[in-house]
This record gives sequence, structure tokens and C-alpha cells, in this order.
Amino acid sequence: MPKQAVRNARLAALTLAFCLPSDVLLYLLLPMHPEAFGITLVQAGILLAANRLVRIFGYSHVLRFYGCRGDRLTLMLAAGAAMFCALGNAMFSGFAALLVLRLIWGLCFAALNLSTQVLATADAGGAAHRAGRSRALIALGPMLALPLGAFASQELGPRSVFWVLAVSCAVGLLIARGLPASGHDLPVNKRRFRLPDSVAAWSFVEGVGLDGLFIFGLSLQAQKMLGEDALLVAGTLMALRYLSEVLLSPLGGRAAQAFGATPMLLLFSVLSALALTAFGMHWVVAGAACVLILRALQLPLVTTLVAERNPGPARVTALASNAVWRDIGAGLGPLLAGLLLPVASAPWVFTVAGLAIAASAVVCYLRR
Repeated sequence: MPKQAVRNARLAALTLAFCLPSDVLLYLLLPMHPEAFGITLVQAGILLAANRLVRIFGYSHVLRFYGCRGDRLTLMLAAGAAMFCALGNAMFSGFAALLVLRLIWGLCFAALNLSTQVLATADAGGAAHRAGRSRALIALGPMLALPLGAFASQELGPRSVFWVLAVSCAVGLLIARGLPASGHDLPVNKRRFRLPDSVAAWSFVEGVGLDGLFIFGLSLQAQKMLGEDALLVAGTLMALRYLSEVLLSPLGGRAAQAFGATPMLLLFSVLSALALTAFGMHWVVAGAACVLILRALQLPLVTTLVAERNPGPARVTALASNAVWRDIGAGLGPLLAGLLLPVASAPWVFTVAGLAIAASAVVCYLRR
């Protein structure tokens, strides 16, 4: 089982690694070049939130399909749909067309992300290590695509890069063919809405602060503070996010294995709050770099915590529920950023977000 678990987790992670760049480039390009896509800045925030918000309502359907059909068919369909979305980002303009693409991608990512987490924790022995290695593999695609995409967009225009990213999704589809075809046993749960536990509540707050406000605000802060070099600098910083995951997510998994996932989550969350405050105080490069490094260390901790607190078949639905709450937060984040950052004080916005992350980590620690 351990060797098979490692292989399956690796294939699922690589599938997501080849599909994810078609999404992450939008977080760089939409806030900086909304006019190239025929939208406004506020509409850009809505589009960047839409793919997460649709998962709030769609995760249960994805979960049922995934449980019945298994990893191979689910991820092949998701990768094929991701390729369609990448082509659409290259060809279509206007809010309505792009909104449809973002909704489709949201369901694709739900399937891809769920599979990577389920397969990484399929065997309890070494689950934290596999979760860390899985995050590292997933991060390879965006890490390479962001600086190269930023350069290509600056030279050729912000739409051209998506033709290449469609080919990357096609590679992900081929990799998904090697995944197991069997389904997963799911516990019977008649409740359609599940209230968040302390881990899910932390994921919600972290989604608002780091996956929403910070990632959207990174492009705007860079553009405001760095001028002509903003696109390349922001692209490089976003690439650092994924380079950090490649290098540090396995370390986060080892730290969880050695010292416990909950204490490490508290430590990294408090440090993230300080780094987020520094970013808001216009220490753009240093603050952003620290936030991204700490985020990478946190990623395997959450998956490990959910698996520890929900053993057996309940693990699959608990991982999906936690992902939904993270998506609710990360969906609200860009909406808040698009509304608040043009009119509110950036130091105030990011300081409050940091304090909320630290407070939710304290609650998670106390309710172990």
C-alpha cells in the first residue's frame, strides 16, 4: 500500500500541476490588465472569486461523482475541461463569457484538489510527508509558469500565454490516465450543509486573508509601488509562492510529523499575521516573500489535521467540507479586495486580516 499510495499521490499532484497554471496567471493578469479582457477592475475581483464560490454549491456534486467514478475518470474530465477554459481565456472577452469559464474551472479544481488530498492521505502512515511532497509537486507548474507568463505577457500581450497553457492542461489529461479507476466509499450524510469545525474556520479566515485579499492585493500593491516593473516583480513574487511550496511544504509536513500539526499551525499563523501587516505597511517585496514562505509551510498541516481528526471514510467528506469553507473565504477575499483596496487604507486592511488569521489559529489550538 505505501508504494502504491506514493505513486497515486504523485500522479494526482502532477495532473493538477499541469492544469493549475491556466488559473494562476489570471490572478496576475486580470487585476493589472482588465481592459485586455474587456472587463473592469471590480469585475476582475468577481471573476477571481467566482471559481471558488461555485465550489461552495458544487462540491457535493463533485464529491458524489468522484466517489462513484474514481480518480481516473474524474481527473481526465477535469483536465479536459481545464484545457477548454485555457483556450477560452485566449479567445473570449467580456464579463459574461469569462464568468462561464471561471465557473467551469471552479468545478475542475474541486475535483483535482480533492483527489490530491484523498490520495495523499489514503494510508495513515506517512500521510503528512506525502501531503508535503504532493504540495511541492503541484507547485512546480505555477512556479515555472508565472515568471515566464509575466515575461511573455509583457512582450506579446496578456492573452497569448493561454494558448501554451492549454497544451499544459492536455499533458495533465494524459497523466491522469494512470490513476486508479476504482471509486471511494463515502459515509452516508443527510446533512447538506456542514457547520465548520475549528480547522475549517481557520481555513475560511486564511482563505479570506491569504488566498483572497493578499493574492489580489499583490498585483495592485506592486503596480502602485513599483511602476513599470510591477508585472515582472509581481509574477516573480507569485512564483516564489510556488517555489516555497516546492522547497518548504515537505518541511512543513515533517514539522507536523515531529512536533504536531496543531502547534505548528499556530506558530506559522502568528508569523503570517506579522508578515501580512508588514506587506500592508508598504514593505511589498519583503512582506510578500515572508507571507508566501509561511503559507507554503502551512499547507500540509491543514490536510494532516483534517485527516487526524476524521479517521476512516469520514476523511473524504471532511476534506471536501474543509475545502468548501476555504473556498468561501477565498471567494470573498477578491470581492473585498476589489471593493476595499481602491478606497481604504492598505495597512488597515491587511493588519485586520492578519489578526483574524492569528485569532482563528488560537481557537484551533485550544479546541484540539
